[in-house]
Amino acid sequence: MGREAEVVAELIPEFERETGIEVEIQQIPWTAAHEKLLTAFAAEALPDVCQLGNTWLPEFAALGVLEPLQPFVDASAVVDQDDFFPGIWDTSVIDGQLLGIPWYVDTRLLFYRKDILREAGVATPPRTWAEWEQAMAAVKAHVGPDRYAILMPVNEFEQLLSFGLQQDDPLLRGHDGRGNFQSPGFRRALAFYANMFEQGWAPKMSETQISNVWDEFFNGFYTFYLSGPWNIREFRKRQPAHLEGQWGTMPLPGPDGPGAGIAGGTSLVLFRDSPRQQQAWKLIEFLSRPDIQQRFHAMIGDLPPRRSTWEHPSLAQDELSHAFRDQLERVEATPKVLEWERIVQEMRIASERVVRGGQSQDQALRELDQRVDGILAKRRWMYDRDHAGAAAAEPTP
Repeated sequence: MGREAEVVAELIPEFERETGIEVEIQQIPWTAAHEKLLTAFAAEALPDVCQLGNTWLPEFAALGVLEPLQPFVDASAVVDQDDFFPGIWDTSVIDGQLLGIPWYVDTRLLFYRKDILREAGVATPPRTWAEWEQAMAAVKAHVGPDRYAILMPVNEFEQLLSFGLQQDDPLLRGHDGRGNFQSPGFRRALAFYANMFEQGWAPKMSETQISNVWDEFFNGFYTFYLSGPWNIREFRKRQPAHLEGQWGTMPLPGPDGPGAGIAGGTSLVLFRDSPRQQQAWKLIEFLSRPDIQQRFHAMIGDLPPRRSTWEHPSLAQDELSHAFRDQLERVEATPKVLEWERIVQEMRIASERVVRGGQSQDQALRELDQRVDGILAKRRWMYDRDHAGAAAAEPTP
């Protein structure tokens, strides 16, 4: 999908020379990919091997079209589970079956202005929520009313989701059949998130209201920016000469220390009906090799999911990548339900009603759980149907 297809097209000739296997690449825009794959499923025309977003895996697993990959991994000298970051590997395990091999990781952490923190009297990057709040308060006091401590666009869900994943309470309950957003953990996450706006540390703005997120970062409109790895390249490209070395990256603070982050990204999958599974697996192995992953990262900036790839000098010696390497040890998978992308949008709407609309947090979370319960109604029905026999067979205490 997207830019990844162009980059893979540059790597494939080496695979073809090594194996004699010919590969045909179909490039699909991300905006059309989901619909085209479902259309291919209906027409029984799915490809041999495919890139799937991690949140799409549960849906295609439910369709029964993905080939379990543990036997391939067990026989592989290339794909070593222990070399992958555990949180990102877990995203490809659905109902106990390994259905994908992580290809690249997308997580979010903090870009920050070192010079502004220093001027505000913040000596060290914050590691806990309390330290982060103290730092934001100090920055806001230093920069004045027209500038801010942090940018967290209210039209994005990733920030609040990150804070939610840092809690002990799961985001869903009841065999993932109901929302758990009124839990103490998510209440704490929303309160922490909303407080940044209440204190005036973050502007109540969407990304479309910011003329240019990179320029405004260097203009000092905000000091912290919660974003992903692609922005390392963008910030480097756009930094003014006098600010070189005056900005950096840091892992996400958590409630009591460095916190969890989102285990986003994509995995490579095989489709069950493929008549060329062995050849397709060789392609997955090729794209999973640390040397190929390093080249892939150098070409596009996507984060490698294997620890050994991070030992390459281009990554190991890149100061701005260190925080991402650290964060990847603590990434957490989101709930593995096919309805998750709808649920996370409901979460975004709920948080925006709190921040922009003034709705109480209690009411927002109560209504969010109600809407999520409605989205998951069919999932509950299917679970009850599938487990009715087992429940009836249990002896009465």
